Amino acid sequence: MEQQRDDIPEAVGTASRRIGTTGRQRWVAAIALGAVCVTLGGLGATLLVKSTAQAAAEAAAPPPSLLTAPVEHRVLTSSVITRGEVVAEQMVEVTPRGAAGEGGTGPVITKVPVRPGDTVRAGQVLMEVSGRPVFALEGTLPVYRDLRPGTTGDDVRQLQQALRKIGHDTAPDAAGGFGTGTKNALNSFYASLGYDPVPAHAEEGDPVAEAGLRVTSSERALEDAEDAARTRGAADAKDGTATPEGSASTAAGDDGHLRKAVLRAQEDLATARKALAAAEKASGPTLPAAEVVFLKSFPARVNAVVAKAGEEATGTAMTLSSGRLVVQAYVPEYQKDLIRVGREAEMYSEVTGTSAKGQVTSVTDKRLMAASAAGQGQDDGSPRNGDVTTPQGGAGWLVEITPSTPLKADLTGQDVRVTVIAASTGGKTLVVPITAISSGADGLTTVTVVEADGDRRQVEVRTGTAGDGFVAVTPKTAGLLAEDDQVITGASRKGSSP
Repeated sequence: MEQQRDDIPEAVGTASRRIGTTGRQRWVAAIALGAVCVTLGGLGATLLVKSTAQAAAEAAAPPPSLLTAPVEHRVLTSSVITRGEVVAEQMVEVTPRGAAGEGGTGPVITKVPVRPGDTVRAGQVLMEVSGRPVFALEGTLPVYRDLRPGTTGDDVRQLQQALRKIGHDTAPDAAGGFGTGTKNALNSFYASLGYDPVPAHAEEGDPVAEAGLRVTSSERALEDAEDAARTRGAADAKDGTATPEGSASTAAGDDGHLRKAVLRAQEDLATARKALAAAEKASGPTLPAAEVVFLKSFPARVNAVVAKAGEEATGTAMTLSSGRLVVQAYVPEYQKDLIRVGREAEMYSEVTGTSAKGQVTSVTDKRLMAASAAGQGQDDGSPRNGDVTTPQGGAGWLVEITPSTPLKADLTGQDVRVTVIAASTGGKTLVVPITAISSGADGLTTVTVVEADGDRRQVEVRTGTAGDGFVAVTPKTAGLLAEDDQVITGASRKGSSP
């Protein structure tokens, strides 16, 4: 028991020491926590309490950052982009004419051997109207008259050339003269088609036969006159010595009358023979204007066929295209000075994916073309261009582009994208964005170069071709501007607070 009591004071002392140590730790922790709170309070105060200048500075937008772009060294082009259509150099509307049908009706389409998309060769029959053929021949002159034997002119020369090209020789006729050779060639051509040619004077009987009858009659009259003169001369020779004086005078008068009759019969015969020669010269086959369509070149193409066999021939029966395929586009007035003959161009078909390069071959005022078409319109089946129209009916300038290589026929009529090079630097040059160009009050044109260390320097330049947002520049002092130099194009405030 005494031993236990002796241990009590020691245990109490140990517990007291433990309690003292824990209290001191708690005190130190409290002091540290207080210090943190004071610190945070001060920081909060600094965040909440700002000077007027500091508040204004923090409310302002952040300073802008510079936008730069590298100087490039390349070819710069300026382009005009528009829409166009692939068309042939020559478009022909065939309006058939022919003899009236039975019962006084108009000409009737009796055969249509071609279809849209067909290729047409020279000398081919396009259709048949009231039993007569309508065929195509090569030529550039429009048809304005029937061509008959004995006629002369450039249209006769064109016919002769067209016949020779398909194998029908017109020799020995002179160029431009419808003679025996041309008659033979035309007869041969019609025979190859399976038709008889229209006689030159079909409605006037047969002038050659009539002239031949007159020659025969004149020849017989001359024979009779000559026989009478010979008979009288023989009688005079037999009875001349026994003829009384009065009778001799009568005989002389009869002889003079007979001689005059012979002379007149000879003159009549000569006249009749001249008339026969003229009739023979004028006789033969005729080329009716209604039976031929002249196209500039072959092969040609049938674009559309409206006519149907059995229907009356009214209006346009079919449309043909001839010659090389070209691209036609319209540009407004303000762009026409950018496009000139000889400029390079490119067309692209989104439908087929076909692209082709070419050159501008003409730039024409649409109003002048419309006036020309109105003054030269025809309805005789001869070649003519269609009316000139523009997209949405607006006024514009017609730009024609001839491809460098022939286009395929299936592109005819397609809408294509057209890009015309309006200007080009020709070779590589220094190029900067247009926004990099500055013009000062002193009249100087400059760009600002930003160096690698951030320094800036202005370089005076001369500007050239502009296009696609860029402009060609030449430094006034060589060497102050080079490829890959960074030039200021503007400033950006990206990153500013909303």
